[in-house]
Amino acid sequence: MISKALVKEFQKAAGKENVMNDEADRLTYSYDAAVLEPVMPSLAVRPVDGEGLSRVVRLCNENRLPLTVRGAGTNLSGGAVPSTGGVVVLTNALNRIVELNTEDMFAVVQPGVITAKLAAAVEAQGLFYPPDPGSQSVSTLGGNVAENAGGLRGLKYGVTRDYVMGIQFFDVNGEPIKTGSRTVKCATGYNLTGLMVGSEGTLGVFNEITLKLIPKPAYQKAMVAVFDQMDGASRSVSAIIAAHIVPATLEFMDNFTIRAVESFSQVGLPLDAAALLLIEVDGHPAQVEEDAAKVEQLCHQHGATSIRVARDAAERDKVWQARRSALSALAKLKPTLVLEDATVPRSRIPEMVRAMQEISREFEIDIGTFGHAGDGNLHPTILTDKRNRQEWQRVEAAIAAIFDKALAMGGTLSGEHGTGIAKSCYLEKETSPATILYSKRVKEALDPNNILNPGKIIG
Repeated sequence: MISKALVKEFQKAAGKENVMNDEADRLTYSYDAAVLEPVMPSLAVRPVDGEGLSRVVRLCNENRLPLTVRGAGTNLSGGAVPSTGGVVVLTNALNRIVELNTEDMFAVVQPGVITAKLAAAVEAQGLFYPPDPGSQSVSTLGGNVAENAGGLRGLKYGVTRDYVMGIQFFDVNGEPIKTGSRTVKCATGYNLTGLMVGSEGTLGVFNEITLKLIPKPAYQKAMVAVFDQMDGASRSVSAIIAAHIVPATLEFMDNFTIRAVESFSQVGLPLDAAALLLIEVDGHPAQVEEDAAKVEQLCHQHGATSIRVARDAAERDKVWQARRSALSALAKLKPTLVLEDATVPRSRIPEMVRAMQEISREFEIDIGTFGHAGDGNLHPTILTDKRNRQEWQRVEAAIAAIFDKALAMGGTLSGEHGTGIAKSCYLEKETSPATILYSKRVKEALDPNNILNPGKIIG
């Protein structure tokens, strides 16, 4: 446990009311959204400004206390699970949009800003911040950057790293480090911005983030394509990409997921469909109409039984809100939900969809498959009850099989959820022992006492 004297030092740094060490608070911050055992920290600290954050980081390092930064706790790979006896640093008081520059099209934010809050503020100025993780209504931008979060629009617009222009963060000694620039081009020094994006809090603690904004698309057209065979839907995805059409979103849902979502949101999804594709194209009106017509043609060629085009923005938003509810809808069906995000090259989507069906049958478990099919990022979602030990053993074997299939196809362990604790044991399969050793040397050089989110990514 942390001594009373040291608790007082944290209180001086962050304010007495922002230091929490009673059991209820510590339990609240002992887990995230991954299916992992909780770990009780000794303390939770909520800095209210950069100076307080710097002092908290320094105190942790001087006293060899493991430090885990936590935004909204929506992490799906255990990145926000603390270490025993450590300190959880909360960012929810660091929640200001510091600057929204419409002339040079960038925003400067503190790490605790909610993703959807920035998106709405930017849109009100006629601009666009594309990254849209499924948890955007609650997830924080600091967490998005730490995990390199993706989202529905990743196919056309990329992921969080594509919008990070610079970061101001604190090193392990609480010293301020500046990376990147507010300019479109910046080739000064090492690419420390790139190093920090996706580092999951293991190399530094974010204080401010500069994000690129782009013009808002002039026009959108959304549609739902219905298929009576899953293979037809997955082949349509490959055909659309092969035709060099890049929709803003190209989402897949299997029948299991369709039924769960319709029960949850009641938006009129066809319950008898084997699969759906939810597609949106955006840009200049003439180009949108041309691309939409090609997409409809390709879907019909590959077996779409019907295609429904959203009549207005309200109907469009209703469909996308239903898709965003997929995780919540599936979570209601069984006590334990395991959401994976193994990702494959886009041309291998039909093969990966078939593999999910085979794994479900082989291990006798329920898997609902949905996700960002257009960029190869499927979300096989396993529904189980972790208390059933025999079934849980089959689940763990199925997860390993999913990863093996993805890697055999030239894919990756994670498209957007990060490595954290959950996938660190598989990392060598995708990389190499030398890659992991190289990463460990970087970590040791920047964090010699190993206090910054220890145990994540490289163990």
